[in-house]
Amino acid sequence: MHLILRTILQLFTSGRRSALSIWGAGSVTLRVLLTDIDIAMHMNNGMYFSVFDLGRFDLMVRSGVWRQMRARGWSPVAAGETISFRKSLRLGQRYSIETRIIGLDERAIYFEQRAVAGGEIYARAVIATRLVSRTGPVSNEEIVAAFGAPPADLVLPEWIHEWRLNNTLPSTRRPAPHAW
Repeated sequence: MHLILRTILQLFTSGRRSALSIWGAGSVTLRVLLTDIDIAMHMNNGMYFSVFDLGRFDLMVRSGVWRQMRARGWSPVAAGETISFRKSLRLGQRYSIETRIIGLDERAIYFEQRAVAGGEIYARAVIATRLVSRTGPVSNEEIVAAFGAPPADLVLPEWIHEWRLNNTLPSTRRPAPHAW
């Protein structure tokens, strides 16, 4: 719940920052707060995905995509995430969330996000996202028509295709029974 206030603040402040292309890179400077840490006194591993949301919102707002999505009734949802950690962010430490789209396929838009401090990568994540409307997923054709085509050199790395295939759960229209 505490992140809803940070999200609202980020949406407001992002709207006052310089414009970006959705196909460019965004950066948000943050500080590790008391609510971000765990018993080991470093940022909790689960908090990285939460603060990465702030970086994606910043890129969407600054590119004008957020306003277009809301006007169409589209919402972004995470479909899959993977993260690697290198160093720990400590209480009070300043860092930035660096965000860019690294490609899309027929199922998702893929963001690469990094937590960076002192010019070094502390953590890196890939987030597969989808845009959904009241009637279901938004097609790539609709996305490209609304936001423009991605740059020609934006080619999704092959390992992401494999990761997506190996980690995808069945569609919500198919059963996904739980049995150990």
